[in-house]
Amino acid sequence: MKRLLSITMIATMILLTSCGTKPPVTESNQQPIPSISQEASNTQTTPDTSVAQNTSEEIIPASDMSKLPEVAKSRTDTVIAGIKAPGGVFLPNFYDNGWDGNASTPVFAPLVNLDGQGKPIPGLADTWTISPDNLVYTFHIRDGAKFSDGTPVTSDDIGFTLTLLNDPAYAGFLDMSLANIQGAEEYKKGNAESISGIKMIDPQTIEITTTKASALALLYLGNYSSVYSKNYYGKEYKKGNIDYLKNLYGTPMGAGPYKLEKYIPGQELRYVANENYYGGKPAVEHFIYKVTSNDTKMQLMQAGETDYDGFPANEDNIEQLKQMGFVNLRLATVADYGYVYMNNTKPFFKDTLVRQAMIYGLDREKCVAATYNGFGQVANIPTSPLSWSYTTDGINTYEFNPEKAKQLLDEAGWKVGADGIREKDGVKFKITYITSTQNDEFIPIAQQNYKDIGIQLDPQTADFNALMAKLTSKDYDMAAVRSDTILDPNDAVKEFSSTFAQNNSGYNNPNADKLIADGASTTDIEQRKQIYTKLYQELSNNPPVIYMNYRRSCGVFSGRLDNFVIDGYNGIGATLSSMKIK
Repeated sequence: MKRLLSITMIATMILLTSCGTKPPVTESNQQPIPSISQEASNTQTTPDTSVAQNTSEEIIPASDMSKLPEVAKSRTDTVIAGIKAPGGVFLPNFYDNGWDGNASTPVFAPLVNLDGQGKPIPGLADTWTISPDNLVYTFHIRDGAKFSDGTPVTSDDIGFTLTLLNDPAYAGFLDMSLANIQGAEEYKKGNAESISGIKMIDPQTIEITTTKASALALLYLGNYSSVYSKNYYGKEYKKGNIDYLKNLYGTPMGAGPYKLEKYIPGQELRYVANENYYGGKPAVEHFIYKVTSNDTKMQLMQAGETDYDGFPANEDNIEQLKQMGFVNLRLATVADYGYVYMNNTKPFFKDTLVRQAMIYGLDREKCVAATYNGFGQVANIPTSPLSWSYTTDGINTYEFNPEKAKQLLDEAGWKVGADGIREKDGVKFKITYITSTQNDEFIPIAQQNYKDIGIQLDPQTADFNALMAKLTSKDYDMAAVRSDTILDPNDAVKEFSSTFAQNNSGYNNPNADKLIADGASTTDIEQRKQIYTKLYQELSNNPPVIYMNYRRSCGVFSGRLDNFVIDGYNGIGATLSSMKIK
């Protein structure tokens, strides 16, 4: 989940594995895992790739390469991509800032990659098998796989990676309990010195036994867990004490196509091609992530200072980009959704009636129109319209209805005071809304809408890292976020489980807890569809957050690049090893 968010209206949390955003974290497309054909023997029943019809992708090719600026022409061995706000934690599954996930992608590699349709394909593992009962996973590491320091990738590295992510001190966003590795809980609780379900057969083969069949196991074991070098990251490892890793955050070392050469905070990250990459040394010697913003990215692209960036999809941007002549545009639906946290631990939002009123009382259609100018739509459930789990069956669309909102607030005991602001038990209904976007179109609309129903909304702007800190400590009332790229329906809903460590909304609903667990516990696609329909209905009637929008993204890359492909599952991540400069 590289990926667990830049966006215009609602917070800034994307993993730039697409056009640039969170944990949840991102700005990408994706779909769930299709039926998986194993390279060696068995197959596992997992979701197909049938999706909604509004998943169209439009490519607008460069029209006049003679307009390519000289500065870009002279950059014969370097590709520069825009990134928004990396924070310096360049270790997969340890960062809070989704942009750090983007920054880590060139450096690390997983056992299993995903292709442009979301199907698992070989990565560091060239083959794998799954037992007939869907409990035992055996991965074979490809011949010649090495880390960038030249040391071989072995089964010990895989075992170390999975052990580290199951360490009792690990507090990152990746919930490895969903992989159901045999012995992992005993290891976490201190009842075992190793994880019994992890067995190194030989230096290139690892066998992982799970306790129950899960639709998520292959993702967690093979794709989400980018492989760490035991020699580099495990020298000081002691169970329960992993603080030493912080000293290595800024100097990552992995088995990906590039090595991080230099990080200049607030400016750029410089990478050099990894001569030990299993797919062969990349043709482009240097890759740079350059920090850009909504105020600078258009100018930088026009000047040829960047070769790739993500832009808000709107008519003005698209027309301006087309006029450049030397860039290609990719417009596509993004497999994430925007939403606004309501802190369910605060007195205002503990009551379901109040949370419902907050949705009824907000003109979300107007918010989406102001933000995406025809390139977005209102969201009503926590998944993407690209997903096989997407449904409208039994879902409350919460059409804008201020009178209904007032009625619900009255029922909840929040009465209008003399100053027009509602109050209850001597507490005024005054709340703060935190965003990392300077020009957040949500603010003026929400302020007026909520004022009309007796609620005072005070906006605050915080940088991404400050916003994330407030979310994790639950030091907020309302906050703007985007989900991560939704590879599987569980990606978007697990944070609403009361047992999930990063339940930033503070939502607690036993019915939802059970459905979330059930949805991840079977590999039967039809059963999962039924479970998620029930879950979405539950999260509609008893909403943890305000579901805001789906959007289309605009990925822009220079016509001087060959083999540069943006896809909904990997963004530009999968293209880094194969891109070339014409």
